[in-house]
Amino acid sequence: MTAFSVLDLSPVTLGSDAAQSFRNTLDLAQHAERWGYHRYWLAEHHGMPGIASAATAVVIGHVAAGTSTIRVGAGGIMLPNHSPLVIAEQFGTLASLFPGRIDLGLGRAPGSDQAVARALRRSPDSGDEFPQDVTELLAFFEPASEDQAVRAVPGEGLDVPVWILGSSLFGAQLAAALGLPFAFASHFAPAYLMQALDIYRSRFKPSARLEKPHVMLGFSVFAADDQQDAELLATSMQQAFVQLRSGRPGKLPPPVADYALSLPAHHRAMLESARLCSATGTKEVVRAGLEAFIAQTGADEVMITCAMYDHAARLRSFEIAAEAAAGL
Repeated sequence: MTAFSVLDLSPVTLGSDAAQSFRNTLDLAQHAERWGYHRYWLAEHHGMPGIASAATAVVIGHVAAGTSTIRVGAGGIMLPNHSPLVIAEQFGTLASLFPGRIDLGLGRAPGSDQAVARALRRSPDSGDEFPQDVTELLAFFEPASEDQAVRAVPGEGLDVPVWILGSSLFGAQLAAALGLPFAFASHFAPAYLMQALDIYRSRFKPSARLEKPHVMLGFSVFAADDQQDAELLATSMQQAFVQLRSGRPGKLPPPVADYALSLPAHHRAMLESARLCSATGTKEVVRAGLEAFIAQTGADEVMITCAMYDHAARLRSFEIAAEAAAGL
């Protein structure tokens, strides 16, 4: 049976602030736990007014402390922004505080623009060292030898599941070579999905961490009890997506009726492309969308994401998605 999880960027809505976003994140995580979701992941982004999860490990600790059974993790940490030792220590700390519940997903993108990347002290070619950084990080979680000069404390000897994230073919190749589970960002980058899955599954090399390929795929759900309400609620994320791709990131705006009709053709095409791995509508519509997506991809897990301006509507959307996913 396919597992279902939640991806949350702690969205900051227009007129609100990060403090409220973190309260909403914890509330959603607590509901997701009751609704049977398997994981709750947060993602690293920087310098974006509408995303509050920049200090990802800190927010993970906040969510894990307020829940009891759901797995909590990073989807992901942008490893080239950090020293592998620091991330091993951070997630070793989290795994020590919340045993058996912490995941570490790793990506190589900056999670920002070039100006923010420079402020993070990230060099222009740091992404090229991503495979070596991942290998170094994995080594810090191994039991330390007596003469080991550099050790992750806490971290060494802890079982922290490590995932490779991707939105292109590079991540699929690396996850396969290292024998790690693979999470693909199909919810916003569907173009390479099927090719990435083929590469990962066909080239996978079993490892001490994973015997066979394991894939989790992103899928956007905008659900409501009424089809028209769902379509209206989805326009907040559509606006944010267009703003981001136009170089004008901002806070998540309120819904706008018939938003797509006001856009030029190239922006409408961009939204249609992003909607390839999504479902908008009632429980029946969402269930059909999820069922078709799983049949097409053979996903082992589906990570559902949804940003809505109204927190109560967002909760209801995830509740409907859980109801739709039951038994799939």
